[in-house]
Amino acid sequence: MDAVQVFLIVVFCIVVLGYLFIVFGESLSILIFNKLSRIHRSPFRKKISVSQRIILSNEFTFFQKLSSEQQQIFEHRLACFESKYEFVGKGGFVITDQCRVLISATFVMLTFGMRHYLIDVFNKIIIYPQSYFSTINQQYHKGEFNPRLKIVVFSWMDFQEGFRIENDNLNLGLHEFSHALYFHGVKGRDQSSVVFAETYVKLQKYLTESDVLRRLVDSDYFRIYGYTNQMEFLAVVIEHFFETPQVFKSQFPVLYGYVREMINFDETILA
Repeated sequence: MDAVQVFLIVVFCIVVLGYLFIVFGESLSILIFNKLSRIHRSPFRKKISVSQRIILSNEFTFFQKLSSEQQQIFEHRLACFESKYEFVGKGGFVITDQCRVLISATFVMLTFGMRHYLIDVFNKIIIYPQSYFSTINQQYHKGEFNPRLKIVVFSWMDFQEGFRIENDNLNLGLHEFSHALYFHGVKGRDQSSVVFAETYVKLQKYLTESDVLRRLVDSDYFRIYGYTNQMEFLAVVIEHFFETPQVFKSQFPVLYGYVREMINFDETILA
């Protein structure tokens, strides 16, 4: 066996060992810590336009808190999101750059700690100028997630209202996207879904513990609508997680920890 053959064998072994380390190291991380590592693996990052970046920098507070490296990752994910999902204006609404950027950025923020973030439970985002009439239940809506039709719908006026006051725990974009994430998380098979689903089971068990639900209700911190069902509770809790994280963590640290774990979120960004 000559030197070249030995060299090729060594290189091959290094590559195989490196791959095994990544695969099994990741599995051990999930098994032991229920946490993903190496989240942002994007060697070839997509770019957004200058005008889109100006919108992000001026209008999206979360983006402003990121490091330069994190901002580049955020922009890449936003570009990927825009290219995957179709934006459709209804009721005379015209899709603008501001609309596309802020809606996309909301989802990217929600899933920033997840490796698998481009989910398939919806493929279209429909935007009305204001609250719209639903022929399904004969009521006016501000937004909805419909898994059967694979759509997320927003009233643009109400979506924007979610940004006007950033600490009122009301954010339509986060709320509806949380419904979609829940639907994907409990049914998906990717590693991010595994972390989400396993933590959600722990969260549900926590809520059945003595006096936990009563303390949540008595605190008047989470609006009463959140207790309608499991999906609504999670959506409301996630709104609070992003809008008033310090209050949430101080009042209900265990619940806060489960939410952070579910979406694998780096809480230092919200500090």
